[in-house]
Amino acid sequence: MKIGVISDTHNFLDPKVSKLFAGVEHILHAGDIGFAGIISELESIAPVTAVLGNNDAGLPFRETEIIELAKKKFLIHHIVYPQSPSDKLKARITREKPDAVIFGHTHKRFCETIGGILFFNPGYSGKPKFGAERSVATLHCDDKEIRAEYFPL
Repeated sequence: MKIGVISDTHNFLDPKVSKLFAGVEHILHAGDIGFAGIISELESIAPVTAVLGNNDAGLPFRETEIIELAKKKFLIHHIVYPQSPSDKLKARITREKPDAVIFGHTHKRFCETIGGILFFNPGYSGKPKFGAERSVATLHCDDKEIRAEYFPL
């Protein structure tokens, strides 16, 4: 299964995303969405699971989502510090036992397995600014692994 992963759109969905996500079966948005219409645009590509970011007050999403795709459990939460998650998040991870934790917020790519869990940040995908690196990603899931592929914007 191929899953699109995006975060930190901040009111802007890059036109390249629809092509990069062609063929994905589901999209995970790790917060700082901006306008709710961004989710509608993504839903024209594939079903979307999204969470609130720290800039998403008033949007109809939750802080954390759990979803199972391709027999893998994903926990999606905007602000995650993989080396030292908050006590609340650590308890949720312990309880849910996800295969992967998907997050955003830092605007930087991150892909590392810690304690048997993949911690994954697709990077920043909002409007170009100050030469910041921008990206989205796909996760390729099968019975054996979750493999990440990044795409620059």
